[in-house]
Amino acid sequence: MLSLTHHPVLPQDHATMAKIREMAAPAKGVLERAAFDALIEHTPPAQGVTYEAGSAGGVAGWWCRPLHQTPGAAMLYLHGGAYIVGTARAYRHFVGQIAQRVHRVAFIPDYALAPERPFPAAFNDAEAAYAGLLDQGFGDVVLVGDSCGGGLALILTSLTVAAKGRNPTLSPKRVAVMSPWTDLALTGMTMETLADADPFLTKAALASAASQYLGRHDPRDPKASPFYGNLEGLPPIRVDVGEDEILLDDARRYAERVALVDGEVQIHTWEGMPHVFPTNVGVLHAADAALNDIASFLRGPDLRRSLEAA
Repeated sequence: MLSLTHHPVLPQDHATMAKIREMAAPAKGVLERAAFDALIEHTPPAQGVTYEAGSAGGVAGWWCRPLHQTPGAAMLYLHGGAYIVGTARAYRHFVGQIAQRVHRVAFIPDYALAPERPFPAAFNDAEAAYAGLLDQGFGDVVLVGDSCGGGLALILTSLTVAAKGRNPTLSPKRVAVMSPWTDLALTGMTMETLADADPFLTKAALASAASQYLGRHDPRDPKASPFYGNLEGLPPIRVDVGEDEILLDDARRYAERVALVDGEVQIHTWEGMPHVFPTNVGVLHAADAALNDIASFLRGPDLRRSLEAA
């Protein structure tokens, strides 16, 4: 079942988006590690969330622990950065914003980055971190990710469901992804049609990142691009994507493929919004609205009812 929701741009965000576009223009298509981390770290910390370095499944990363936690529940967050930039530490405040809203402990793994550790090292680390959460007694795990991390979350979901024989006790309960990179072959039409509208990404930048990550490996391998994988039997999935980003088709086409095999998938498109806009929480009204909606989805109907009754 495919649920489509279009979110019109909020008038309050017009001026802010104009400033974001102006500031981003000189660095469009640039993926540099220090600059990327500095940008992500601007997300304000959530109240009542503590942060600490740690590990899960032998993979180093950061824990985000909200004041209110659901026993036995955790969130694995896979960060973005086109497989070549990004760190768990830089993402901790953004992930804390989600953890606070969903009442779950969150772990952000510092999965392998290319070119130092190319494909499939990132997936191997994500898989190990997920197994580590299960080994620590978290029986209710949700997956969340953005950009390439969103794609990685979808890959992990498909392969985990297949490997575990669709055992609900071992598979993720829900999956939420923002601006997911689902097709490293870069075949989506919006790679071209939204090239001017996207303030951050370029097809050339993604092609370079994919080359560093994959080398000569086939970008259509389902372990690299979830768009080409087996999408049967997946848990409920929510996809949020800006309508002004070249990865719009990556999100839409993936959701359509899930629906074709009778999967439960929501896709939310946000007018005027760029790549992974929810990181602008506290700056864009759309970012706060999206995070609240994503959190409601991740909590699921049972927890929502208990919170409403409290």
